[in-house]
Amino acid sequence: MRSARSSGGTTVTSSTDERVRSYVYERFVALGSPPTAAEAAEALGLDAAAAYRRLADEHVIVLKPGTDEIWMAAPLSARPTPFLVTTPLGTYFGNCVWDALGIAAMLGHDARVDTDCADCGATMRLDVRGGELEAEGVAHFAVPAARWWEDIGFT
Repeated sequence: MRSARSSGGTTVTSSTDERVRSYVYERFVALGSPPTAAEAAEALGLDAAAAYRRLADEHVIVLKPGTDEIWMAAPLSARPTPFLVTTPLGTYFGNCVWDALGIAAMLGHDARVDTDCADCGATMRLDVRGGELEAEGVAHFAVPAARWWEDIGFT
């Protein structure tokens, strides 16, 4: 085991959890959706459901309430959201506009984010080219970042 620092304090991450986390992200990017705990368990030969719960406890992933199914593996969302991200590798949903832009950064590719203005409903398109954002507008975050995990499904 090795210690890692997280925003919530000191955490302990096992090599098992690191393998599961890597597998989740690789599958999510490749297929556009995360693997179930059963799929991860079969592929990796370990108790992925327990690893999913530990990763959720450490805010690495978010599980659908009351399940071992992945809801979010930031910046990726397992459910449709208003933040559709198109890249050369595929199409994904961001949890918010910040995460939508984070998908382009994580993948290291140009991307297009299609969304609607939360204020007036106008269609918005944000382009990321060569790591630079090409868009006009103002981003508003209703909840300060330090409080996002108080209700991550809302923020």
